Amino acid sequence: MESATELSEHYQLIEQAIQYIEANVQRQPELDEIAAVIGLSEYHFQRLFTRWAGISPKRFMQFLTKEHAKELLARSENLLETTHQVGLSSLGRLHDLFVNTEAVTPGEYKSCGAGLTIRYGLHFTPFGKCLIASTERGICHLSFVQTSEGSAIDNLVADWKQAQMIEDYTSTAPLIARIFPDHETGFASEQATGFDTQQTLLNPPLSLHLRGTNFQIKVWEALLNIPTGSVTTYEHIAAQIGNPNAVRAVGTAVGHNPIAVLVPCHRVIRKTGEFGNYRYGVAKKKALLAREYVATSASLEAVSY
Repeated sequence: MESATELSEHYQLIEQAIQYIEANVQRQPELDEIAAVIGLSEYHFQRLFTRWAGISPKRFMQFLTKEHAKELLARSENLLETTHQVGLSSLGRLHDLFVNTEAVTPGEYKSCGAGLTIRYGLHFTPFGKCLIASTERGICHLSFVQTSEGSAIDNLVADWKQAQMIEDYTSTAPLIARIFPDHETGFASEQATGFDTQQTLLNPPLSLHLRGTNFQIKVWEALLNIPTGSVTTYEHIAAQIGNPNAVRAVGTAVGHNPIAVLVPCHRVIRKTGEFGNYRYGVAKKKALLAREYVATSASLEAVSY
């Protein structure tokens, strides 16, 4: 089994490959070309990428095309409508069924965490190193390390200036194990479920401590409506929260989401079919979506069979 350092290095290679594929997707580069860019043999690159993503580099390249994004968006809107019809995606019902979110009073919001104890830890995941933190109410922060561990922790502290911070790997490790079921190996498998947000939060309940304005909370709750393996648009989110003219404000709220992956802001793309930006880089957004898409597609195929 690879060490945590090796797993992190593997994802860095995968991310570099995704960035190269993205930049050259229109001319469909060959496998040997991509492998050479990241310094691996064609055989080892194919093997590493397929084990990590659950699909071949060629299939992943197809996933990155704009036309495929449009197809995914079309399928996702249908799934959302189905979810609406069965009554699972109203904010109140979803709040009760899938996640316990702790919105705060204006006074608590302004207090910047005074009186709270936050336990945090840095962990390796199939998408690189992340920082997770929680209070007694639930997970309050999940971010990917972009520049340095110190900067990631500084960002956490900036959001909760008055809280007491305790580094506690023992308490945060079980949370990471639930969010990223294959985090120990870093690789996808035929049995892997990816990270089904709804199931992760439901069995048993996993609370989130969301702290924001009323508008932000509405947007973040709406993100929880997006089924795993699906996407939606900023316009759809704005309409869903009853403010169809607030598309720009929705985009800002999505960008300030404090709990990556569990509050799936990576599932929001542009209505044109473009994947759009992401706080932790477009390559990571596409990697997250691809793993979810592969997992849910495999599940649908198994059901159909």
